[in-house]
Amino acid sequence: MTRGVIRFGTDGWRGIIAQDFTFDGVRACAQSVAEYVKDNGLAGRGLTVGYDTRFGSEAFAAAAAEVVAANGIKVYLCPQPTPTPVISYDVAYRHRGAAIIITASHNPGQWNGFKVKDSAGASGSGEMLADMERRLDHILAQGRIEHMPLKEALGQGAVIYHNIKPSYMRHVSQLVDLDAIRGAGLHVAIDSMYGAGAGYYRGFLEGGNLRLTELNARRNPLFPGIRQPEPIALNLGKLSRFVVRTGADVGLATDGDADRLGVVDEGGNFIDQLQTYALLALYLLEVRGERGPIIKTVTTTSMLYRLGELYGVPVHETPVGFKYVGPLMVAHKAMIGGEESGGYGFRGHIPERDGILAGLYFLDMMVKLGRKPSELVEYLYSKVGPHHYRRVDIEFPEGKRQAILKRLRGSQPPSLASLKVVGQDTVDGFRYHLEGGFWLLIRFSGTEPLLRIYSEADSPQRAQELLDLGREVVGI
Repeated sequence: MTRGVIRFGTDGWRGIIAQDFTFDGVRACAQSVAEYVKDNGLAGRGLTVGYDTRFGSEAFAAAAAEVVAANGIKVYLCPQPTPTPVISYDVAYRHRGAAIIITASHNPGQWNGFKVKDSAGASGSGEMLADMERRLDHILAQGRIEHMPLKEALGQGAVIYHNIKPSYMRHVSQLVDLDAIRGAGLHVAIDSMYGAGAGYYRGFLEGGNLRLTELNARRNPLFPGIRQPEPIALNLGKLSRFVVRTGADVGLATDGDADRLGVVDEGGNFIDQLQTYALLALYLLEVRGERGPIIKTVTTTSMLYRLGELYGVPVHETPVGFKYVGPLMVAHKAMIGGEESGGYGFRGHIPERDGILAGLYFLDMMVKLGRKPSELVEYLYSKVGPHHYRRVDIEFPEGKRQAILKRLRGSQPPSLASLKVVGQDTVDGFRYHLEGGFWLLIRFSGTEPLLRIYSEADSPQRAQELLDLGREVVGI
């Protein structure tokens, strides 16, 4: 195994199982986490290890636990697939030193991954991950990986199985008016996308006169019928059809490790991630009367700036990745933080994404305002004006990266889609700021071999036109 195989992107290390993502790689990463925890005086707090429903995840998690335990750090190992936000909450609630989570989140089924959470339950910061990568150089070069067989570690109490679901359920139950949701007579359809979030909404909402139907709630690492467990329109056809066929009031979907949320309205139409983020911010501001900064990545909606103006709260922007969002949430005591991928974090909970809590908040907004999902979008637009979002992901030969970058650096159009270009920046990729607060962004993915093009405009047609112009700029 070479050093180049392991690289931490915007959300940990991911690779194709057996080809890139191997037990040797997982053990090396676990060793680097263990050394980081010890050298930063956190070893006495112990470390949580969890995993999702992907192929081999429990075995990879056991391998990580064996390494951490052999380094003298007590391991609290999840006994079943567990959502990432539940693990993050456990770290914060029980003051663990860190967490390791075996998950590739929304990637296709042949992938798996290694996420790291810091002692606050947040995504490992850029500094933390850079430190771990430096340690990996030495670990891989010297082959110095500690190891204690799981059976032995369990027998010595160096590893214990720890069910962290109950404490999470109690905490979230205090954040949301669950009685109001249970008694609202809604029909809610849930698509867990064969992932770790299966059963959580039922646990929160059973009882009362609410009807809840779960789809894809069993474990299947092949993710049949969907390209990948990412809660976007492309993968939610089954949920959309079910909502229309049964007359459900709303459809909610969580990704493979349940840190992302997707929403389908009562007509089976996907409410995109930018609309959902703006709605959740509006919910906190108007329904709950909260105030505080909003944290957004460069790929999220400019509607947040308008909401910030209307309600007198500041908005701060970061590069893509919750490893940037989380620290700002803590530093500014932010009300909400979010990103275009469908991940949203909330004050009073954890500085990390939680698709389950985000979905419960969306239901509470429906109940408190007495509006259907499509009506909530119209209500949002009545305040900030119409905004429409599009994104396309393009696979490209790695050999073309430099040519694409050269084209982007040389592109300075005066206007795009009949909108004047009022500025450009390279905070994360190449972004063109357009009149009216709209934008076009072109950037390379930090977790996959993809070029992503994003746009937000005042109509679906103009948003699509911007995407097409983006493809022309990069020459693909």
